[in-house]
Amino acid sequence: MATTTSRSSCWLLQRRQLDNISTVVAEMIATAMLMFLGCMGCVQNSVFTNSNFQSAVNFGFVVLICIQCFGCVCGAHLNPAVTLATYVYDMISLPMALAYFVAQMVGAFIGYGLLKAVLPENAIYSTDTPDGVCLTSLNSTLTSWQGLAIEFLITCVLISICCGVWDPRNATKQDSVPVRFGLAIACLSLTAGQLTGASMNPARSFAPAIWNGAWDNHWIYWVGPMAGSLVTSVIYKFAFRREVDEDAELEESTMSTKRVSEAEFA
Repeated sequence: MATTTSRSSCWLLQRRQLDNISTVVAEMIATAMLMFLGCMGCVQNSVFTNSNFQSAVNFGFVVLICIQCFGCVCGAHLNPAVTLATYVYDMISLPMALAYFVAQMVGAFIGYGLLKAVLPENAIYSTDTPDGVCLTSLNSTLTSWQGLAIEFLITCVLISICCGVWDPRNATKQDSVPVRFGLAIACLSLTAGQLTGASMNPARSFAPAIWNGAWDNHWIYWVGPMAGSLVTSVIYKFAFRREVDEDAELEESTMSTKRVSEAEFA
């Protein structure tokens, strides 16, 4: 009997470890997809025309694809700022948050490297993108502190959306999550893309920077998103998040069903 229990515990432990490995690998692949597909849609030179609108909508659709593919496996954070918010929200342990962070950085590095491998050099470097395609940089009219403020604020909006989706009161309204996030990213990219590149994601900015050796104002794309994530998730958690009263929810559901039945009968 003791031997059977020991074997069962060992099997469960191995299964849990395999599940964690699967989750981390999925996060890495999802982030690689984000960089490869998202940055491919930002190519602009004399042959390939592009615009901020096209790049913004493309990134929104890519986020939708990544979440649809891997959201059920790993949540498809794609972004250390989102992972930080999940940790603040007690949705993930510290060791797992660190594993996600590593997966995101490695995935972003692989995704952008794959992009450089399959595209011609004139698609990566052109008169429109002299330092490399998809590199986040400040508009020349902005100061560093203005750029930092913009990245902070747009990340606050992004994390507010995350916290709203994670709110227990929205637990039964998850079907359209990929669409919601895709449209949110497209909107924020349209809004701030021409100002800072609308990164909101340290991993998304890190990969082009390390591959192209371009580090001007790079700190902004770490401090802004991570600070925005921390501040927003803490405020939302303690000021707005509410646990669901299961009895009240059941009663409301019953009353709603009754009203629908009465309406159909009438």
